[in-house]
Order: sequence, then C-alpha cells, then structure tokens
Amino acid sequence: MKNNPIPRLDADAEIRNLLLPFCRLRRGEVWEDSIAGHRVGCLDAASQEEVESTMEGKKAQLAIHDPPYNLVAFEERPLGEFIEWCERWVRNTDRILSDNSSLYVWLGADQNDGFQPLPDFMMMMRKQAFQARSYITMRNQRGYGTQKNWMALRQELLYYIKGQPTFNVDAEYTDIPKILRGYYKKVNGQITENLERGKSDNIRAGNVWVDVQQVFYRMDENVSGCYAQKPLKAIERIIRASSDPDQLVVDFFSHSGTTLLAAEIHRRQCIALDIDPLFCEISIRRLEHFRRTGRLGWQNSHPFEDEYMYVEHHEEDVPGDLLSKTGITQPLLF
Repeated sequence: MKNNPIPRLDADAEIRNLLLPFCRLRRGEVWEDSIAGHRVGCLDAASQEEVESTMEGKKAQLAIHDPPYNLVAFEERPLGEFIEWCERWVRNTDRILSDNSSLYVWLGADQNDGFQPLPDFMMMMRKQAFQARSYITMRNQRGYGTQKNWMALRQELLYYIKGQPTFNVDAEYTDIPKILRGYYKKVNGQITENLERGKSDNIRAGNVWVDVQQVFYRMDENVSGCYAQKPLKAIERIIRASSDPDQLVVDFFSHSGTTLLAAEIHRRQCIALDIDPLFCEISIRRLEHFRRTGRLGWQNSHPFEDEYMYVEHHEEDVPGDLLSKTGITQPLLF
C-alpha cells in the first residue's frame, strides 16, 4: 500500500513555503463554486466585516465550528485572550444565523490545564444570545494518557440554539442494534418494554457518541497535513439533524473541509472560512477530488502530492501544467 503522507502544514514552515504558491486564495479572497454555490473564504472569523461580506446578506440555519484550542493564528495565547477571540467569532456567528438556527462548537478540555479552555468558553457563552441545548461527547477509539491517569478518549461538542430550529430525530439513529430489554411501563393498559415501544431496531446516538471512528491514516477520508480533522460521520449527523436540504451551513474553521464535503453530500449549501490559504485550498481540493473520484480524502497520500513531488526537486521552476490543475494561472507569491 502506498504511504506518502505530508507533515502537519501548520507546523512545518519549509513545506508551507513550498506549497503556498499553489493556493488559489490570498487573505481576504473568496472562491465561489459554480456547481452548488458553495463558497470558501480565506477570511478572519473574528472580523465582522469579513464574515458579513462573504455572507452577502444570507442567513444560515446551522453553524459548525471547530476552532483551534488556545491558538489564534497558530500562536498559543493566554486563556483570557483566547476567550476574547472566541467571543468575537461567536458574536459574528449570531449575526449571520437565522432566528431559528443551531450552533455546534467542538472544544477541548485539557486535563493538564484545569480542563481549559472548555470551562471558560462555556461561561462566556452564558452571556451570548444562544440557549445551551446539549453537551455531547464523542468517544475516540485511541486516546492518550499515562500509567498514572485515566486515558483521555473524548472530544467535546457543545450544542446551542436560537429560537426553534429544525431537529430531525431520524438523524440520531445509529447502526448499533438494540440488544438490552428493560424500561417497562404501561401503554394502553399493557406492560411494554423499550424494544416493543421503539420506532427503530437501532439505538439513538444520544449525547455520548460511541459509533464514530476517529480519523486515522488508513481511512479513505484521511487528509494528511491536517492536525484536527473531524470524522465525516460526525459532521454528517449534525447536518442531517439540524438542517434541511438546500439550507445554508457555515463553518468558520474549515481546516480539512469536512463540513464543506458533508454539505455537498447531503445537498446543503456551505460557506466555509479559514484564515490559512493552505487549508482553504485543501477544502476546495477535497470537494473537487470527491466530485472527480467519489473518494472522501486521500488516505495515505495528500492533496498536494503532484506539486510537492515536483517542487522538492525543482523549486526554481514551477510549471504551468501543475498550476492549471488547481485553476491557478500563475503562482501566488506570499
């Protein structure tokens, strides 16, 4: 099996400099999809002007955000600065969501740092125009830990709403069959148990998700170079539960483009932002790759495979045929 991954693109300055010329967006620019109307903007989620300009007056029914934990533009910041930054993009989210809408935020809880930034983020959200709806945990199959502590196996997902948004209960049902009897009660004078009363032979996901495989390199959806890729199945569940076909979904931290891809698959329109041109390009390429091949990612390869192999050996001469694959007419110099 071919194994040709690429290092984390947020952390390797040399590779970043090699690949930036192949990104079709500069800071402040927006790519528009001519097929489904998606948009990808190389924009700052904390800037009201940039966020509102890319929305063009539209309102979204769903926002799914996965901000970097305690990082702003790849630099670690004091907790207070991080929460202030979060408050700005939360308020921008409020401005572009409809009166009946949902907001999901993935956020970490560092057990070595008082479980921050999760507690302070939750406190900040109490002052915002959102109603807390659920606190979801997604269980990882592989975690980290030591011989002196419980292994860390969870990812946190906060669910907030405005007004009375859509919630499609069918999206909650998993592939896990019901196998336990119990929870007896009378229905029309008859004692029944949960297997008899249920509408499905499978259990619902609830707020503890144990059926979603975290992304690793051998999975088809893997996008190497990304450091915080969320499983497509998790984002699909959110989109199906909290939006309807043809509605608008936004993602302020596109990263590997999972929300964009899930919106494409489930016939939603997506506006995705990322402040980094490389992750904007990855998001766009992932959508194009799916349309061209039906594949969800690059498994053991990566989105810049052709360009990276060339520039490793010919840094002084970037050929036009490689650029044309991305729709770029000339290298962008950063």
